[in-house]
Amino acid sequence: MGREQELIQAVKNEDVPGVQKLVAKIKVSKSKLLGSTKRLNVNYQDVDGFSALHHAALVGSLELISLLLEAQAIVDIKDTNGMRPLHYAAWQGKVEPVRLLLRASASVNMASLDGQVPLHLSAQYGHYEVSEMLLQHQSNPCLINKAKKTPLDLACEFGRLKVAQLLLNSHMCVALLEGQFKDTSDPNYTTPLHLAAKNGHKEIIRQLLKAGIEINRQTKTGTALHEAALYGKTEVVRLLLQGGIDVNIRNTYNQTALDIVNQFTTSHASKDIKQLLREASGILKVRALKDFWNLHDPTALNIRAGDVITVLEQHADGRWKGHIHDAQKGTDRVGYFPPSIVEVISKRTGWPRVIKGRFHESPMM
Repeated sequence: MGREQELIQAVKNEDVPGVQKLVAKIKVSKSKLLGSTKRLNVNYQDVDGFSALHHAALVGSLELISLLLEAQAIVDIKDTNGMRPLHYAAWQGKVEPVRLLLRASASVNMASLDGQVPLHLSAQYGHYEVSEMLLQHQSNPCLINKAKKTPLDLACEFGRLKVAQLLLNSHMCVALLEGQFKDTSDPNYTTPLHLAAKNGHKEIIRQLLKAGIEINRQTKTGTALHEAALYGKTEVVRLLLQGGIDVNIRNTYNQTALDIVNQFTTSHASKDIKQLLREASGILKVRALKDFWNLHDPTALNIRAGDVITVLEQHADGRWKGHIHDAQKGTDRVGYFPPSIVEVISKRTGWPRVIKGRFHESPMM
């Protein structure tokens, strides 16, 4: 084993005396004539690109980091993933090692190959003090990694409430909430609210709404309500509805949040979520006053007097589209019918869905 490998092994073992002994040889070699002895390369990197300073930052040893920096270790040396010692120190969340690297002029905004800056890591793992220190040293909280996420996105995704609050209190709060640095046409585009909703982080959602995030902002898959519904987060659905989210927004696949639950959500919470969404969407239910069928129209809904119909669409031409579920047979029928043959049994609270023109509700028979 060469001396460079010995140095790395000593650092990994947190062998401070061993590192001191090896580093002392660097100082001795400096006093000798050039070429008279082979100097220890303190910046030697293994097959993964790890230097002794990377390992010192990873184990979080203040003493080892100090020794290596004094021996002229390169503070922003990169491993094969473009990660620097400050990345690893921020990941570990130990304040003093981070402080020491920052004093040695480590870059706060230099990204790894996957686009991560140290603040991404401290935010994801909930290291409040380290995140605060990085912000004080002008770390940019709006930088986006290769997954198209900011540090705030990661804090919200992983439920790091204190770090999320810290970032929301930063001078870049408005830019973070409005997604000014993101491409909304990107298929991977997301928002802090979507990520918090998907993972059920209610308190973070409250903080985001308090900070003024646009509750109805949409991604390809829909609003935050679509995310909460898909992943069975009942209390998040309730919270978003209380916050005034539009329950009738359709995503790029023409699905409402209720459609998502009906098609994909298999959790035990889906029943409660369906009820919440139905109530919020103000679904119009009607009861047939008499039988109705139209043999000449294959799109007509066959109705028996007393059938309960869920109104799906109300067309400007006077036709309504409805759905009847037969609980005994387990069958469903969908088709068109005239509103004159039904009475309202549960009134929707919002505007009905209108097809081809403007519709105003009129009294029912």
